[in-house]
Amino acid sequence: MPKSISEITLLWDRVLDRLKTHVTEKHVYDTFFQSSYVHTIIDNTLIIVTNSNLSKTMLSTTYAQLIKDVVNEITQSNYDLKFITKDEIPVAKEASFINKPTFFANAKIVQHLTFDNFIVGDTSNLQAFQASLMIASNPGKLYNPLFIYSASGLGKTHLLHAIGNYVKDNSPSLRVLYISADDFVDEFIKFAKGDKENESMKDYFKSVDVLLVDDVQFLAEKPKTEEMFFHIFNNLVNANKQIVLTSDRHPSELKGLESRLVSRFSQGLQINITVPDLKTCEEILRAKISANNLDVRDFDDDVITFFAEKFGSNVRELEGSLNRLLFYVTTIKKTKRVTMDIALDSVQSLISVYDAKTKLTESKVVAVVADYYNLTSTQLTGRNRNSQIAMARHIAMYLVRELMDLPFARVGKVFGRDHTTVISAVDKVEKLLKTDQELLKALDDLKTRLV
Repeated sequence: MPKSISEITLLWDRVLDRLKTHVTEKHVYDTFFQSSYVHTIIDNTLIIVTNSNLSKTMLSTTYAQLIKDVVNEITQSNYDLKFITKDEIPVAKEASFINKPTFFANAKIVQHLTFDNFIVGDTSNLQAFQASLMIASNPGKLYNPLFIYSASGLGKTHLLHAIGNYVKDNSPSLRVLYISADDFVDEFIKFAKGDKENESMKDYFKSVDVLLVDDVQFLAEKPKTEEMFFHIFNNLVNANKQIVLTSDRHPSELKGLESRLVSRFSQGLQINITVPDLKTCEEILRAKISANNLDVRDFDDDVITFFAEKFGSNVRELEGSLNRLLFYVTTIKKTKRVTMDIALDSVQSLISVYDAKTKLTESKVVAVVADYYNLTSTQLTGRNRNSQIAMARHIAMYLVRELMDLPFARVGKVFGRDHTTVISAVDKVEKLLKTDQELLKALDDLKTRLV
């Protein structure tokens, strides 16, 4: 008798192949048979899920004997059949169909982490997103294992759950298990201590069709645990089961991990997620604001840009800073319009920019730079393109940006320019500082006057 979900799936695939030769009318087969699957086997009864009530009626009456004969011929057993629709699975007490898990009882897929709400950047995470979607659509058929690595907080865990949710929605007969490496270590310790002496950890994983393991680097320096994981890994790959792993570094950089495991991790596809660019961070913020049932148009553009620039190196920190802002404007200082001043107030304990803001102003920087170069503030913020004035203007932009840590868009407003002009000016000053000693001394003098 088949026991695991994958074995049941293989059995039903064989049954459908045989039925296709008996049901000669293709449209009949495609309509009533093709999307059916075995949900589970209870005692000696196959619970078969159909795509509609009509299909249920057709299969349980007109074709019941044919299906039973084919099943029994393939299995050399005498199975009974029960047909249900997807809507009847809860009514049929789905949980009772499946044995209570002997390991990882608390493992679960987070339902709201999907491909639909994963923000894809132009370069930072596009390849990881595409590879994840490909293997979720064809588990065990393409890249095995898929190994995603990056610094913390850049979306690896989101992609793991997205894969799990996609497989569960589109291939419900497959069993998906999401765990962290720490979860695996904990379960192995219980198993090794004899807490689960009558149960086999290796046998448990035979029923898993898609294994998702987060932070696999934490298996390092644990030889016995690594040995168990090595055997489980081999068994799953050899059975064409899909494995997806995440880590904070490339497999070749995993110190303290057995070389044979590193070799296995490197045999599939390795993809790096990098720090998202400014545009991607802004997209993430806008998506999160909308997800909280707020109107993005109520947030000044420079607020979005500021948070993206300041906290964008880590998506978790980006979301955390936004949550702090949302809490502030909905609970502490209730307001519909979110301006830069309100945004700075909300995160004053997270960054030093608030203190800098109270001691230093954009107008003070402009005035000091203008005085240093014997110019007026109006000349610096005006449209004069004289090379001397233009260079002083670039220096003022650079200092406002560096000393006050304001977003490019906010700096641009001071000088009546857009953010791209400010970016260009700052880049120009930074390049000159590498070779121009006089400019370096001038900036030191200006900072002394300002700070």
